[in-house]
Amino acid sequence: HLHVHTEYSLLDGLSRIRELPAYAKELGMNSLAITDHGAMFGIIDFYKECKNNGINPLVGCEFYFTHDRHIKDPSAKYYHLILIAMSDKGYHNLMELNSIAWKEGYYYKPRIDNESLKSHSEDLICLSACVSGEIPRLVLAGKMDEARERIGWFKEVFGDRYYLEIQNHGLDEERIVLEKLPILSRETGVPLVY
Repeated sequence: HLHVHTEYSLLDGLSRIRELPAYAKELGMNSLAITDHGAMFGIIDFYKECKNNGINPLVGCEFYFTHDRHIKDPSAKYYHLILIAMSDKGYHNLMELNSIAWKEGYYYKPRIDNESLKSHSEDLICLSACVSGEIPRLVLAGKMDEARERIGWFKEVFGDRYYLEIQNHGLDEERIVLEKLPILSRETGVPLVY
């Protein structure tokens, strides 16, 4: 419930905002996140629906992240990255990053980068994301030293607000990441979130 796509994640989310909080409550959860892909269009409806159901809304976004948002090259890599607001300041940083992504970083996808993330990281929790995140991609490529280096960068920017995210949907790629991320967690001191 920290990485949830709603119907606003076009072609990726099936969950209806009107149904999610009630279902979370039915499952005994007291908090629920919204982390739609590259957009924050559903946040107000999500917030209201959570409050109506006695669920603590965690407002976030799954950003498309690249090292330099100004590079407009089809071969330029981008990754997924989860950011969740901790406070009103964090929410404003989410909105600012989303605006930067759409106004300055748009190239096939609305992208943020190292510079914009570092400038707007206050009061944000950062998760390394699914197998399309930078750290899992490095792990899958067998680049463990680069993964450690990038974890260090994220840890420098977010401190104890950075987590390595593990998912298990039965995908082969996820099995590899499930094996390696706990090792990186122990080595770097960055906690895991499941």
